[in-house]
Amino acid sequence: MDAQLPVIRRYGEAAVAEAAAVLRAGGIVALPSETVYGLAADARDSAAVARIYAAKGRPSFNPLIVHVLDLAAAEAIALFDADARALAARFWPGPLTLVLPVRSEAGIASLVTAGLTTVAIRVPAHRAFRAVLAASGTPLAAPSANASNAISPTRADHVAASLGARVPLILDDGATAAGVESTIVAGRTILRPGPVTVEMLAEVLPVAAGRTAHVSAPGQLAVHYAPVKPVRLGAVGRREGEWLIGFGEVAGDDTLSARGDVVEAAARLFDALHRADASEARAIAVATVPEAGVGVAINDRLRRAAGR
Repeated sequence: MDAQLPVIRRYGEAAVAEAAAVLRAGGIVALPSETVYGLAADARDSAAVARIYAAKGRPSFNPLIVHVLDLAAAEAIALFDADARALAARFWPGPLTLVLPVRSEAGIASLVTAGLTTVAIRVPAHRAFRAVLAASGTPLAAPSANASNAISPTRADHVAASLGARVPLILDDGATAAGVESTIVAGRTILRPGPVTVEMLAEVLPVAAGRTAHVSAPGQLAVHYAPVKPVRLGAVGRREGEWLIGFGEVAGDDTLSARGDVVEAAARLFDALHRADASEARAIAVATVPEAGVGVAINDRLRRAAGR
């Protein structure tokens, strides 16, 4: 097969088993939902989630949607109130994403939630996505399976054309039904319109379009997680009173990647910032990360953390 093309498997028992094996091993897989094709990884594995960002290219660190099999699985990850349960009862499985407080014990990677205390979660209806969820036995984080800023994919060949060999496996089950991303609701606010319309939602709850004070789900303007302590970028060493986050040859109190791997750095970024903010140091310094690949996203996040 052409080295520039991914492996495409037609939906079936063998393809589902292959996809699940890749995901359990920390890899990424493109698979269809009822909305668009998603690029999935184990939502508990920071390194696996970082591979999503690396494959999409020049991403921003917006929160990702976590996909699970049913309400019980969702309640193990997020805290539901009466409004959320009413919406879930009406529209799940289906193309509705709920933004809810994340349970601290859920084990969801901080890269998925972008360091926030909320998680975007949904129960998909598509047979292929559900089969892979069941076979992999893990919640799956999955943005759209396309290069950053490209048109969302509704067919397997769209994914292949956009991502090429950056995605090792595509599960093909034909064109997606909805063709647009899921509706996102936080409380009674619609953060992103989608297949579940405002009229449909209003039959359950009084809702209105709006936004949250921070980016709590895809489809909103990027807002960076900002530590309480001041952040200095481009550090080659530690100044008095600083906690140094290193990269490559710059060692520190913590490091994003001693071997200079930007994918590894992306997986460790939020945890490193949290540790630095919780330390006794008065300020945080961060070594230079290359402005290449997923490093673009890391630097975007760091600049926002530094208030630049």
